[in-house]
Amino acid sequence: MAQKRKESARRLYEFAETQGGFFTTKQAKTAGYAENTHPYHVQVQNWIREHHGIYRLANFPQNDRPDLMLWWLWSKNREGASQGVYSHETALSLHDLTDLMPAKLHLTVPKTFRRNSKIPRQLVLHSMDVPDQDTEVLHGVRVTRPLRTIVDLFYAGNVPISTLRNALREGLHRGVIRRNEVSATQHKLRDDKKIVQFLRNAAA
Repeated sequence: MAQKRKESARRLYEFAETQGGFFTTKQAKTAGYAENTHPYHVQVQNWIREHHGIYRLANFPQNDRPDLMLWWLWSKNREGASQGVYSHETALSLHDLTDLMPAKLHLTVPKTFRRNSKIPRQLVLHSMDVPDQDTEVLHGVRVTRPLRTIVDLFYAGNVPISTLRNALREGLHRGVIRRNEVSATQHKLRDDKKIVQFLRNAAA
């Protein structure tokens, strides 16, 4: 019995280690913890319940942005795959291309995304299918790449054009946005004269 508990703890730690100490109910069950034992582990402070179906190992050191992993795990589908991609104002901030500090986390989810429960007040959800090539991993979670982020914000219209222009120029200066990437995006969006003109002027 002791060996079985030790093995379950090891497997759970493997899940949590790649997720900033967080894990889901499903992952705990996969590791070998029966669901009716989960309240016990919270009670004795082995685990901290962060949200419905999401826990954190109490002794695991926290990183600077535990909220990112929490809500990324919240976006998991029934197969256990996280569907959300941090985007818009949140992504621009994570890429350090703005001084703006959004009050809520912006998460883009697929058009097929469904939740029976209420959307957490910490989140702003955007419904859009984002190709993998338009994302990268930061802080252990998926985030839209810098140029894709700027284009999304241009269409959303919630951020001043001057802020987006400065972000694009800073991205080019730092090399996180490439000029051939800008040219390819202009070509892809060539039927939309406004975004093409913006990209041309900002990258000049």
